[in-house]
Amino acid sequence: MTFLRRPTWFAVALTLVGVLAFVRLGIWQLDRADEKDELLRRYAASASAGVEAFGPAAAQPPVDRYPRYAVSGSFLRGHYYLLDDQTHAGRVGVHVYAPFAPEGSVPWLLVDLGFLPKEGGGNPRLPPLPAGPTTLRGLYVPTPGVGVRLGGDRLPEQHGAEKTMVYVDLAEIGHDLGRALYPRVLLLDADPASIYTRDWTPGFMPPARHRAYAFQWFTFALAAVVIFVLLHRKRRPNRPPSS
Repeated sequence: MTFLRRPTWFAVALTLVGVLAFVRLGIWQLDRADEKDELLRRYAASASAGVEAFGPAAAQPPVDRYPRYAVSGSFLRGHYYLLDDQTHAGRVGVHVYAPFAPEGSVPWLLVDLGFLPKEGGGNPRLPPLPAGPTTLRGLYVPTPGVGVRLGGDRLPEQHGAEKTMVYVDLAEIGHDLGRALYPRVLLLDADPASIYTRDWTPGFMPPARHRAYAFQWFTFALAAVVIFVLLHRKRRPNRPPSS
């Protein structure tokens, strides 16, 4: 004899949909944790890798690693792109990007100079870019990820040397400059003499938190099954009191 009452089709369907959705979300979080583990591995491998010469391979960079490049050329002075609402060590500021013209190259390269905290709520005062030929070294990585794009950078509507961005879009910046850009950005090596903070640990949710969320979703799936059982459990009839 079964201990459950016959459930309605709606109850069965609702429980199945809920369990499947929770399990799928848990698996998705585990997949995201694996992706973050791989990204951390790439950054760690790049930190100890040797320096390579910047060349034609930069136009089609390897998808499985982040090369450390040395590139010679000159900055395009008078052009700054500030990625707004960034944080570092509890301080709010901007990441400062500047276009760089590699020697003998048609596309330009967007360079992340580093993080600067805001001053009194306003943008920081930027030091001048190096004049003349210079050689840069750093990691060649994809642009920061973008969640939901609400609004836009509206770069053509901004005037002056400094333009503020809410996300890094290389196509939009290239259109603003009138020149195509390489498909990745260069994160400059740390320099004790620079005012910029260059701590290139990826700023994303750590893998452990994704796994914690996965456990949470799997717990919801189990809870849905337990609730279904409790709601459809047969109740024992009350025994008449003995005389």
